[in-house]
Amino acid sequence: MRITFCCIDTESEPWLQGLQNALPQAHISLWRSGDAPADYAVVWAPPQALFDQQPQLKAAFNIGAGVDALLALQIPASTQLVRLDDAGMSVQMAEYVCHALIRHMREFDLFEADTRALAWSPREPLARADFPVGILGLGVLGARVAQTVAQFEFPVSGWSRSPKHIAGVQCFSGAQELDRFLAGTRVLVNLLPLTPETEDILNHHSLSRLHRGAYLINIARGRHLVEEDLLALLDSGQVAGATLDVFRTEPLPAGHPFWTHPRITVTPHTAALTLRSESIAQIVGKILALERGEPVAGVVDLARGY
Repeated sequence: MRITFCCIDTESEPWLQGLQNALPQAHISLWRSGDAPADYAVVWAPPQALFDQQPQLKAAFNIGAGVDALLALQIPASTQLVRLDDAGMSVQMAEYVCHALIRHMREFDLFEADTRALAWSPREPLARADFPVGILGLGVLGARVAQTVAQFEFPVSGWSRSPKHIAGVQCFSGAQELDRFLAGTRVLVNLLPLTPETEDILNHHSLSRLHRGAYLINIARGRHLVEEDLLALLDSGQVAGATLDVFRTEPLPAGHPFWTHPRITVTPHTAALTLRSESIAQIVGKILALERGEPVAGVVDLARGY
């Protein structure tokens, strides 16, 4: 069995060693143009040349949660594209969302400003019932986030393309239920995959459907958000603030208004990072299952984009 590793901007040696330790019988190497044919590939942002030169690949395993960059490539029909189901990312996403949500609802930004001004300013507590949280996207990551937020006793709803059933979460699905979902949401969390249908979904129309004084947490992709629309809605008061981890251009360019906006918190695409040991274990398990002729979870439907 031959496995090629082609992950841009990723330290390769720990991955190669971890894969080799888990699959001592396999030949595992860093991909180079002109390599001998491989059975499987482990990838992140690979070049088109990988798939052009390796059309016989049985499967390519993406080490990140999002596969939108891969969908722009021409992948042979015989090559299954497989994403990670979780690999330690869902708990990180849940931590990030709960931190941003509670920081906003408990007004910690205001307390920080008061501290810098040497002002002692207690406030009346706000009610969780007044901060209904809506999760856009109820895949593995979105479902974990929704269930975690619900444990803090916030009202939680979720929207997905197809119907889902999650304990403690009011679930909406399909285009016909999107506006009703948004109308019941004050804190909107975006965890949708990026597809042609979801690009620009966080726009003036959708954000205006939220409760006035809404809050946005975007940890999916920057191209989900129409940036100019968010800035306009912040100015109008329709949106009270936002925590943004992803952007149309990354790194966020110097001089971008998000850097200095007083009601936007910026983090550098770090809401959830791939955990190497968990990812290797999952990839190896799926390779062995495929070798036995068994189906595996996480196979991407190229037509749907996730």
